[in-house]
Amino acid sequence: MDITLQNFEADLIQASMQQPVLLDIWAPWCGPCKSLTPVLEKLEVAYAGRFKLAKCNADEQPEISGQLSQMFGVRSIPFCVLFKDGQPVDGFVGALPEAQLREFLDRHVPSAEEMAADEDVAAAEELMAEGDTESALEKLQEAVAIDPANDAARYDYLRALLLANRVADARRAFEPVASKVMLDARLAAAGHWIDAGEKAASARSPEALAAAIAANRRDFEARFELAQTHFAAQRFTEAMDELLEIVMRDKAWNGELARKTYVAILELMSKPAPKSTEAAAPKSTLEVAAKVNTAPADPVVDQYRRKLSMALF
Repeated sequence: MDITLQNFEADLIQASMQQPVLLDIWAPWCGPCKSLTPVLEKLEVAYAGRFKLAKCNADEQPEISGQLSQMFGVRSIPFCVLFKDGQPVDGFVGALPEAQLREFLDRHVPSAEEMAADEDVAAAEELMAEGDTESALEKLQEAVAIDPANDAARYDYLRALLLANRVADARRAFEPVASKVMLDARLAAAGHWIDAGEKAASARSPEALAAAIAANRRDFEARFELAQTHFAAQRFTEAMDELLEIVMRDKAWNGELARKTYVAILELMSKPAPKSTEAAAPKSTLEVAAKVNTAPADPVVDQYRRKLSMALF
């Protein structure tokens, strides 16, 4: 695939949002380029879709090659730049031997296990959309088994289990990553959801909880218990309403548990940003850096974020 100013956005920037793209900048008169290209083509086949190879003739596309060379401080070819998620992230100069090329690629491209897991997650999303929850769960379980370190796949699996009210299964799937909750907001949110599901199983009746709260509006234990039952039943806004009452009266209650649970629900309700990009190529200057889209705003999530901010400040 030859990259030009005309297809730069679609075939390089946009394409790199879906899979890494290695851009080989070459010229017909360059001897080392002629020895590098066949090796790169061989590796593209060997890596079986884990990256895409693109080429740019430096003589025919000086604007592209010139800006990338300036960006990386390079003055010779062959020069290769790896694009990932719409951005140039790394590069190398010269006709490297195959072993070094593999080392370079392995630092940036997904492993075969990650690719297989991602395919299972994509298939699971389609099955969930079709209402086939059990088949989707099987795909997600397979994705986690193939690539246990893939926390994104594990989160999708946990979320699907909890949506299906399979709390015990979710707890077992969560245990291997429980130590990561300080580093991953999604896993932390899933942990709070699991806690809510477990607590809801032995919670007092809604009537008993309502009576306890009516008798003492500062009965935070009862109010949190009620919030947990709402959370477990996926009545997210009702749960946040109860948690907010606690936060407004005592922000530090029980190690800020009400606030942390509220934030976890917001995380679960927030949609991830789509993997797409908008890049512009002005008439005079090529803009290499891409502008990544953000997730569309959810008015309910935004409303409850504002409520929490007001309660805290």
